[in-house]
Formats: sequence, structure tokens, C-alpha cells
Amino acid sequence: MALRHAVLAALLDEELSGYQLAKAFDLGVANFWHALPQQLYAELTRLEQDGLITGREVVQDTRPNKRLFTVTDAGLAELEQFTASATKPSSIRDDLIVKVQAADHVDTATLVAQLTERADFARAKVELFGGLLRTMRRDRSEEDFLREGERIGPYLTCLRGLAFEQGNRDWCERTIAVLREREAARADR
Repeated sequence: MALRHAVLAALLDEELSGYQLAKAFDLGVANFWHALPQQLYAELTRLEQDGLITGREVVQDTRPNKRLFTVTDAGLAELEQFTASATKPSSIRDDLIVKVQAADHVDTATLVAQLTERADFARAKVELFGGLLRTMRRDRSEEDFLREGERIGPYLTCLRGLAFEQGNRDWCERTIAVLREREAARADR
């Protein structure tokens, strides 16, 4: 997947400025595609040059003017072609997992501190995703929303982000417990 497809998908629901796109990425899209704001602005320029999005200038009285972007028919066709293409399985690339791989030969206190930090981050993301999901479905149950909701793509990707962070949290907590138990058993010998 290229950044272009993630940007096109993020622009499907509404016109967004570059700033709004960066915020939208930070809240939702970043769960499956990370990009810096500079990368997003550069990609918006390329997408507009390629005719996949169109931008319009909005004059503001008290702030600098801004450009709002929307997906064109060509952009929608690009997304259609992308979704029809074969998908490769994903894989984990995580430096913390490499560090845990070396747990038998390094200071576990440092690992526990890093695992605790990651677990705290995951807990915060779980809360964030839970709030986003509640906001998207409003007063409906999840089952009703998934059956009758207007647009479920963002909801389903948010569910994946939630499951990912729950998995991170659970793995970190279990790994911390195992490392602490082993350290305590060594101290008792």
C-alpha cells in the first residue's frame, strides 16, 4: 500500500484541509499507516497533480486561507483498483520484541520499564478507540451500527486498531509478569 491510498481513503467522507487530514491521520489512519504531516502535504500535492483529488481555496478573514481537498472520480477509480489488487500478509517489526527476545542476556529491569511504558500507551489507545467507536455509532448498539450504519469502513478499521492495542497491552502485561516472576525466583535461590 502506498501513502496515496491511505490519503484517498481518509478523504472519502468529507473535504479536509491538510491540517484536518493530519489530525484525521493521527486519530484513525495512523493505526494502520503512519505518516508525518510533511509527508501528507507532499502527497496531497502529488495527488492533486495526478488528478486524483481536487483542492479549492477557502478565504478566511481572521486566519490564513486554506485549501480543502476532496477525492475525484479518478481518485475513486484508483481506490477501486487498489482494493481489487492482491494483499500481502502483514508482519510485525517491533524493536521492543527484539529486546524481549534477548531477555535472558540483558537487564530485565530496563525491559520491564519499557514494557510498562508500552502497556500504558496501549491502554491510552484502547480508551481512545473505545471513545471513537462510541462516537461513530452514537446511541446504537454495535450490532445495529454494523448492520445499518451509513459508513462502516472507518468503524471496522477502528475495531482493528482497538484489537491491536488490546493485544499489545495484554502481551506487555504478561511479559512483565513473567520477567518479574523469573527475577524473583532467581533472587530466592
